[in-house]
Amino acid sequence: MEGPPVTEPVDPGRPGDPTGRPGGNEPVEGVEPTSAAPTDGTAEGVDGAAANDADALPPPPSRVARRAGDAADDGTEPTAGRRVGQSSSLMRELPILVFVALALALLIKTFLVQAFFIPSDSMENTLLQGDRVLVNKFASHFGDVKRGEVVVFRDPGGWLPAGADDEGGNPIVKGIKDVFVFVGLLPSSSEKDLIKRVIGVPGDKVACCTNGKITVNGIPIDEPYVYPGDKPSDRQFSVTVPPNRLWVMGDHRSLSADSRVHMSDPGNGTIPADNVVGRAFVLVWPLDRWSTLGVPDTFKRKELDDAAVAVSSLGLVTLVPLAFVRRRRVGRLIHDVDAA
Repeated sequence: MEGPPVTEPVDPGRPGDPTGRPGGNEPVEGVEPTSAAPTDGTAEGVDGAAANDADALPPPPSRVARRAGDAADDGTEPTAGRRVGQSSSLMRELPILVFVALALALLIKTFLVQAFFIPSDSMENTLLQGDRVLVNKFASHFGDVKRGEVVVFRDPGGWLPAGADDEGGNPIVKGIKDVFVFVGLLPSSSEKDLIKRVIGVPGDKVACCTNGKITVNGIPIDEPYVYPGDKPSDRQFSVTVPPNRLWVMGDHRSLSADSRVHMSDPGNGTIPADNVVGRAFVLVWPLDRWSTLGVPDTFKRKELDDAAVAVSSLGLVTLVPLAFVRRRRVGRLIHDVDAA
């Protein structure tokens, strides 16, 4: 006969344990006790334990710390040390860079280009007092000066008044000025330079005036650069330019003490071509007056050169008979002396 189902007694100290095994929460030898899971059946207890373990670990090193550690491992300095090393390297290289810059500036000043300022009104209105121009020195070393060019030249003697150099003033300012003079950015007070326009080159016959114009080799030239209201010249002259010399005049004719004023000097007012420092080719200061200094079209005419050849040929034709006659006279004189 089938009896009623048997129900296993439940340990009152272990509620909810269906097995009824005694000591369900007692520790077992060799096994670490674990926290009981929450009654709602989630894994919150496990996650909480993992979070506690994570809190116990040290934080990962920062990026800066890792870089510093890597630098220490490979024997290099950290970032701050590298910056100090770069600064000291720059300080060592700076004198070399300054020396190279000064050497290049001196080279350019000596052989290529130099800046000059205009000290007077003799070249108005082409150049005004205080203007700055750049002078091409390369052409003067390897080329001939041409008619119509504005050139800077050294005083051939007696063209500029003697003046004492300015040695006073602030020594610091003077030292800075000397540096700029050395590299060619400022003119030297000890250098006596002038600036004029070339009107006649070797072999040219320059004269004034025909129909109110200066003539070169008998050809009148147009001079739009002459200061408004001035005559081409207020004095008459006629000069044949000797070899290796130049006839120069200022654009402001009434104020310019040029070749016309020095006709009693050696060379009949002309200057040695070797005294030319260079050709002024551009006006650079002030900026609102920036312009190039080209050769006027009146000096580009081919007939000027053709006439120069004709003048030279005429001079040669005249000189040869004179030399022959002089030689005959000297020969007769020697013969008469021997006969006596």
